[in-house]
Amino acid sequence: MAKLHLFPNERVHRRWNRDLEPALAVSAGDSVYYETRDAADLQITPDSTSADLARLDWGGFYPLAGPLYVEGAEPGDTLVVDILDVQHRGWGWTAILPDLGVLPDEFPDPTLRIWQVCDPNYAYMDDFARVPLAPFAGTMGVAADVEGDLEPMPPRHVGGNMDARHLTAGSTLYLPVEVAGGLFSIGDGHLAQGDGEVCVSAIEGPLGITCRFDVLKDHPIATPEFETPPGALTPSADTAGYFATMGVADDLMVATRSAVRNMVARLVSLYGCSRVDAYMLCSVAGDLKITEVVDPNWIVSLYLPYSVLRKDHRRPPRLSEMDR
Repeated sequence: MAKLHLFPNERVHRRWNRDLEPALAVSAGDSVYYETRDAADLQITPDSTSADLARLDWGGFYPLAGPLYVEGAEPGDTLVVDILDVQHRGWGWTAILPDLGVLPDEFPDPTLRIWQVCDPNYAYMDDFARVPLAPFAGTMGVAADVEGDLEPMPPRHVGGNMDARHLTAGSTLYLPVEVAGGLFSIGDGHLAQGDGEVCVSAIEGPLGITCRFDVLKDHPIATPEFETPPGALTPSADTAGYFATMGVADDLMVATRSAVRNMVARLVSLYGCSRVDAYMLCSVAGDLKITEVVDPNWIVSLYLPYSVLRKDHRRPPRLSEMDR
């Protein structure tokens, strides 16, 4: 009979390594409940300010709950992770950090925002924006069959810091197994994030997560795959249309930076917000999409849902409408 296990929350690690001792072993079909810490491992609290960022211990970042040994998982199999439930803990933070993000030269100063989570479904940016919450774990993965420690970033062919925002409750993640038991780990909770996470952080925070594990025998995959439940990918945002800015260049990152820079400029000029708030909003609610790849120039578009803008901040009037 399938069981529900409580993961020992004190068991965290900060490096991937195939030789780590499992913290828990479960059978295929069992579920595990995790209380995950935020990416800064509780160094940031609801009372923190931007000045506190200078005192962060970077060696204490990325606590991952794990490893989990799934019995029957062997190299060449696929580990199936059904994400059953994800709950936030009522607060979150977003930071701009020096030398990181898409536009580091334009945002050099460390800046922290503590989000007002006044109800279970939204986080508020003062009276400017209301971001729908869709919590998920930014990091999920298994051990790679390589010797020694691997940094928590970047993501790899066995998962890790993927920041895949649609791995919310009801989704299923598939991971290639390279070592016995898979050695699954999870962490880096996000309350909300846009595709791209352009300022380098989402709405970060602790989460309660329940996952069910299974094994597809003799079913190798090369890289992670996932399924989402039926329905719109962003139902809370798809209510008032979108506006998108484009970046056009023969280099993917140049085009990306241009799309983000253009959206920041638009938000500042039309809605009077600060550049920092505009940049953070792009990171937690704007979605980067590849619009064009087959010509010599890339086109990258940044989509922002009008539904996140408050106080009737919707499509601005066109010139032809202004005299009506």
